[in-house]
Amino acid sequence: MRWVRSITAVLLLGGVAGAGGPDAGPAADPRAAERLRMVERFIAREGIRDPATLQAMRTVPRHEFVPPGLVSAAYENRPLPIGLGQTISQPYIVAYQTEVVRPGEGMKILEIGTGSGYQAAVLAAAGARVYTMEIFAELATSARQRLERLGYRATVRHGDGNLGWPEEAPFDAIVVTAAASHVPPALIEQLKPGGRMVIPVGSMFGAQNLLQIDKDPGGTVRTRILLPVAFVPMLSGLR
Repeated sequence: MRWVRSITAVLLLGGVAGAGGPDAGPAADPRAAERLRMVERFIAREGIRDPATLQAMRTVPRHEFVPPGLVSAAYENRPLPIGLGQTISQPYIVAYQTEVVRPGEGMKILEIGTGSGYQAAVLAAAGARVYTMEIFAELATSARQRLERLGYRATVRHGDGNLGWPEEAPFDAIVVTAAASHVPPALIEQLKPGGRMVIPVGSMFGAQNLLQIDKDPGGTVRTRILLPVAFVPMLSGLR
């Protein structure tokens, strides 16, 4: 679910190709040029360098993940509402979180907060095997259908992200897309030794920070603050 980057800076802050989606060049996707401009202007120019992340952002069609009435705004660098009080994150934040977890071919990644499925699609396009959880049944169903239609390899589950997905653990990386009041212990437990989590932590009405959490091969956990953010709250209990 989604967010607006709150750091004060200029960088306030596509057809489908790559591992996870069928190829769709400019002839098949008239929005491809807009997507490339989005990546150059709001993502690459603002410091995102990971090749897999950049390629995924260039190929995943964001306009397929927003409501029909907002398609014209799909390639602007801002979050957009998707219903039920949730939003699709601005492109820079999606790219930033993706780069932090260093996506690669065959990585097993858990996403908490499926929303419309855009972040899951980006992770899949970067080569990952994606398991994604959504607390709202309506959003989980529509995201599953959308990801299947577009050809992305992502398994969607209607569930409470605070509990993680123990049946599929451990995960090489975990991407959380809603602000938790604290880091859920279950997610730490389900992170593979040598793995990395990126999670926003804080209050909906107060300060929030995006955290990078690394678990070393011996199981020791280290946390680093990356930047201030503003995400929707992480909920509990199925909806």
